[in-house]
Amino acid sequence: MGKLVLIRHGESVWNKKGWWTGWHDVPLSEKGKTEAKTAAATLKGMVFHHTFTSDLVRAWETLEIIKRELKITDLPTVRHPALKERNYGHYAGKSKWQIQKKLGEKEFNRIRRGWNTPIKNGETLMNVFERVKPYFDENIYPHLRLGKNVLLVAHGNSIRALIKHLEGVSDRDIEEVEIKTGEVLLYDLDQWGRVISSEKRFTNQKAGKQ
Repeated sequence: MGKLVLIRHGESVWNKKGWWTGWHDVPLSEKGKTEAKTAAATLKGMVFHHTFTSDLVRAWETLEIIKRELKITDLPTVRHPALKERNYGHYAGKSKWQIQKKLGEKEFNRIRRGWNTPIKNGETLMNVFERVKPYFDENIYPHLRLGKNVLLVAHGNSIRALIKHLEGVSDRDIEEVEIKTGEVLLYDLDQWGRVISSEKRFTNQKAGKQ
């Protein structure tokens, strides 16, 4: 089995402002570009055979920086909307902290981290899971079974959905899982897709949250 590396994109210009981004297509901040380089530094010496990312520029830009740093720019990349961030609907483009103040801590956290908390014109984490899981199973896992190493750069919630799938995290416990910008996760899986071991190589304690 190959190794699977999951990386959340670097800080975006909207992360920096504290705005919920979702499907809005915004670029990395300067800090986000630095986070991408730092993430790449943790992967020096690893060989990759396939790279995947979402169709949103902040994820693609992060991956391109990492590829340049690792000198693997000739490796083709698959960009797919199934891997994109959660659609925050009504709340997209609005300040998270103003929303928190308006709704209160409990309701805010339920919307932000809950498994199946609806948002007007948006998605729940369960909805994200329902598109990420089949895409992973059909398009990424087969490469891992062939012993190929896969690098995937995505978003906080699409990665949370994958963690739930790979680690069998419960609906309740997934609410406690948070992925910071630039965070790197490495997985070794068995032939049935179950996690043998996992490792965090970069966690920026001051990184932006989604």
